[in-house]
Amino acid sequence: DGASFSSPPMVMLIGPYSAGKTSFIKHLVGKSFPGERVGIEPTTDKFVAIMNSEDEERIVPGNALTVTPNTPFAGLEKFGNGFLTRFEGSQVTGSEILKNLLIVDTPGILTGEKQTIGRSYNYQEVLEWFAERSDMIILMFDVQKIDVSDELSAAIKSLPKHYNKVRVILNKADSISQQNLVKVYGALLWNLGRVITTPEIVKVYIGSFWDQPLKNADTKNFMENEMSDLMSDLASLPRLGAVHKINDMVKRLRQIRVLVLIEDHLRKKMPM
Repeated sequence: DGASFSSPPMVMLIGPYSAGKTSFIKHLVGKSFPGERVGIEPTTDKFVAIMNSEDEERIVPGNALTVTPNTPFAGLEKFGNGFLTRFEGSQVTGSEILKNLLIVDTPGILTGEKQTIGRSYNYQEVLEWFAERSDMIILMFDVQKIDVSDELSAAIKSLPKHYNKVRVILNKADSISQQNLVKVYGALLWNLGRVITTPEIVKVYIGSFWDQPLKNADTKNFMENEMSDLMSDLASLPRLGAVHKINDMVKRLRQIRVLVLIEDHLRKKMPM
């Protein structure tokens, strides 16, 4: 729809609980945002769209967000009230990056039945909806927790058409030695290679995204470069997003043309 074409590029974050997604968003935004929840236990239990506001900071309920002009969320109505009560918008003022990006935080992925118990919507289907409209999908891992659980694996495998958008962040990497970091990085690539079955190796950014200085002097310069590369890639999304939207529009026009030709052919074959 028109709102999807006029809205800024979307970045979606996926990962286990306590991987640092919320702290990463604070790092990007440069400040706290309405509704943020940070902790070592599962905290983010909603889909949260963090977006720019020109007047005031506030939380917008999911039902209201789907009918808010110039937002790309109208299609979420099909998931019903069970989902919309677990979806909200966080409008933030004074953040430069949100003038050009829209960030979607997802519930931290749990293990076992905790992932599905109490959810009155299909998590995989909602994830696919957001992935279809995202310009970048970030998988975030805590350097101390790089195992890919069955639940996280299922979430990743639900996105095969969007693997080209996937980037990985190995977060809190300044908490271990340089030698251990090399081992963890290799193990993470091995784990991901069993889930993301593409010939290309997924891009992994290594850093520590929060409001504290990097702890490890041995890896400080390396991580600063990695974190800078990620910021550059995010900054390029508005330009690349415009190209993606044009390509999507061309694809839709071709589909319409095919339908028109089929309809014209069938009309000619019908008896007068």
